Amino acid sequence: MVRVPFRAAADRVRHRLSQLVRPASRSRTAAPKASRATVRTGATAPGGPKAPHLAAPARSPWLRALGMLAVVVLGAWLGLLAVGSIRTPVGPMDTNMTLRPSLTGGSKINVAPLGALELDSHIAPLRLDVDVDRLDPERSQALVDQPERFSGLEDEVTRDVAAGTKELAVRSCVAVISGATALGLVVYRRPRRALAAGGLALTLLAASGVSAYATWNPKSVLEPKFSGLLSSAPSLVGDARSIVTEFDMYQQELARLVTNVTKLYDATSSLPVYQPDPGTIRALHVSDIHLNPAAWHIIASLVEQYEIDVIIDSGDTMDHGSAAENGFLDPIRDLGAPYVWVRGNHDSTVTQDYLEKFRNVRVLDDGKAVNVGGLRIAGTGDASFTPDRTGPGRNKAAAQLEGARLATALRDQERAGTPVDIAVAHDPNTARATDGTVPLVLSGHLHRRINEQLKLGTRLKVEGSTGGGGLRAVQNEKPEKVHASVLYLDRSTRRLQAWDEITLGGLGLTTAEVSRHLPEENLKKDSPGSPSPTPSSASSSPSPTRSPGRPTPSP
Repeated sequence: MVRVPFRAAADRVRHRLSQLVRPASRSRTAAPKASRATVRTGATAPGGPKAPHLAAPARSPWLRALGMLAVVVLGAWLGLLAVGSIRTPVGPMDTNMTLRPSLTGGSKINVAPLGALELDSHIAPLRLDVDVDRLDPERSQALVDQPERFSGLEDEVTRDVAAGTKELAVRSCVAVISGATALGLVVYRRPRRALAAGGLALTLLAASGVSAYATWNPKSVLEPKFSGLLSSAPSLVGDARSIVTEFDMYQQELARLVTNVTKLYDATSSLPVYQPDPGTIRALHVSDIHLNPAAWHIIASLVEQYEIDVIIDSGDTMDHGSAAENGFLDPIRDLGAPYVWVRGNHDSTVTQDYLEKFRNVRVLDDGKAVNVGGLRIAGTGDASFTPDRTGPGRNKAAAQLEGARLATALRDQERAGTPVDIAVAHDPNTARATDGTVPLVLSGHLHRRINEQLKLGTRLKVEGSTGGGGLRAVQNEKPEKVHASVLYLDRSTRRLQAWDEITLGGLGLTTAEVSRHLPEENLKKDSPGSPSPTPSSASSSPSPTRSPGRPTPSP
């Protein structure tokens, strides 16, 4: 019963290939019959030739050659797929070597699941594939127990590769000849032509071997092409311990850079004149840290340099909001200032519960308001938890609804005689809904800065990513910049007087710029013909100077 479908499939393949290799055979056998019939009757078929006694033309030798070549190539390929591979040890590794048809040649080494590297080792219609299956435990342990064997490991690997290549060459010859001969016998049903197909396959394989030998490039190992996770291999220097150490040094240097830039700015600033008095409240706005540990060094440096009264974090401190990430938050305890936090769409209630246990942290949700650092601040957590970044369009309506609830809470606070100075929400769609209920609202989420005066008088300030987009930013073509802002608020009115925008180069970069900005209403006060400036707004000196009661690090 099994032979019947197999035989039928073989007949179909033979029939299709026979149409290619013998297209004129039927016409040649039919032509004499037609010719004889025509001679006997002396008639011609309608539309037929004027000389019906002429025989059909002989088939083209090019078609026969192409048919034979198609049989040889297909048979050789099937043979390589079936038996053209070997398993061989290479040093402490078990590998699988295979020859594959290819237009460009070369060699490819697959190291699952890390990726692959490709070498321009030769030019031929065959590619060498080496699959590294596993490390042999016994051979690996022998290297660990006898470190002196590492000195001879290179020679051992060379011998293993040479032996494996020779065995693969023999196996490939057998596979190619067997495949081409077997398919030739199926198609032509003539042993002589089947043997001719096998011989032609061996000739082509030998020619490919000569081409590979003539173009062999041993220096190709110095210029490999990486793919998969191995694509980062050229930039990795040293073991994991040295990488961690160098990253920690980078964090510290970046924080030191912030310190030095603020000192330089203080001495040479030519930005809009604003001299905070000793009573000015200074708030540091950060957002979207996304698990970047370098952010804590930067924040700590800014808190020290600017003598920050309160840090306001508008969310997305985490990446997935899992309990395993909670330890990342521990440096908040040592930042030296109260920390006000709202939940972002990458932060979970698990994250929120963990932060609520910190003595210096004030978690805001559902319009809750607190007095901290001389300011009354209210906020709400993000309406959605989407750590996989799905559904931004569907979340807009939820964000606006959460904003309406926050606006209601702000009105209730004002009616109770405890008006809020600053509102905080992660999503700008939520923040916009508070227009007219609070002087200043802060948000993040977009990883870029926005400063906008809303229609009903509320100022919206969206902060960029203080974590430079987090460690996910290494997937981007260019590093994402690090953003933070220092807000200066009058202690009596608790209104925004000015702000400094700090912008640092992203991961691996050491650039920094600081710019000072004044609200439009303050600029109008300082324009010619306007009343004299208030003590906390402008000074006639060309650059800011330190006030006697408090340092003013104008960044």
